[in-house]
Amino acid sequence: MARTVALLPGLLATIALAAVATALGRVAPIVGSPVIAIVAGIGIALVRQPSARMRPGLRFASKSVLQGSIILLGAGLSFSQVFATGASSLPVLLGTLTVALVGAWLLGRVLSVSTDLRTLIGVGTGICGASAIAATDAVISASQADVSYAIATIFTFNVVAVLTFPTLGHLLTLAPHSFGLWAGTAVNDMSSVVAAASIFGHGATADAVVVKLTRTLMIIPICVVLAVWRGRRGSSATRSAMPVSRVGRVRRILPIFIGWFLVAVSLNTLGLVPRSWHGTLAATAQVLITIALAGIGLSTRLQDIRRAGLRPLALGGMLWFLVGTSSLGLQLASGTLH
Repeated sequence: MARTVALLPGLLATIALAAVATALGRVAPIVGSPVIAIVAGIGIALVRQPSARMRPGLRFASKSVLQGSIILLGAGLSFSQVFATGASSLPVLLGTLTVALVGAWLLGRVLSVSTDLRTLIGVGTGICGASAIAATDAVISASQADVSYAIATIFTFNVVAVLTFPTLGHLLTLAPHSFGLWAGTAVNDMSSVVAAASIFGHGATADAVVVKLTRTLMIIPICVVLAVWRGRRGSSATRSAMPVSRVGRVRRILPIFIGWFLVAVSLNTLGLVPRSWHGTLAATAQVLITIALAGIGLSTRLQDIRRAGLRPLALGGMLWFLVGTSSLGLQLASGTLH
């Protein structure tokens, strides 16, 4: 009971901010409520840092609520969606993901961007924007400043993509399927994918959404790999300090919520999650993500973002360009560009 009472001030603040962000998100769906929540939270933190009483609730929203939202997202995903896109789409999906992750590692080192921040920007660009950043943060426990900067970077280039991709697609005389594959692999958040594809033409929207959902599934192996890497690195650092039980080692390498996420995906794959529930589960997950990002925004220390400078933004721009061009190049090489 005492712990619950301690969580209330910060948690209620994030819920209130998320409610406002959700209402504004309906007015501006291209932006989306999660982005509004974190930007508003940062704005409030800029004016006044949260008190010590609010910090436990903010931490709970940033971590536990976030992990719950990811589990709910899993209930709307299916392993069979990978095959639904067709074999011709997979080389483009995997190729652009490789470009994003390898590019983030190489270019991030050249630009002297911190490991956590370049990881977040890489997965955000290569997989699915804010959702992938949130899932990755739940595994690597990056700083609030890194999460905020990564989401702001991804959002910036999402807006650029929505404004430019439809025009470029028509200039390149892309067929609806090709544009859908391009938008699904090179635009990040689902709302922005749908917006770009809808502006281009209705025939592209279905392909873009299916490709985007398949791309979202890449969260699973990426988070598992990152969890194992972090767990082993942590184990080597603490092995000599104190003994760790076998259960402790497993939990360090593979956080429990990833296991529940895989269970949720498996249940949906087996048809045990009724399709009529998908809309409600997705909406609930969106609300929880909005609450979590409100907590991250309110916890952000602006001086940490200023200290990062413009290099992370430059990294995000380079990766966005590389993923966009490599998507078209891989379609051309695989004979799917029409």
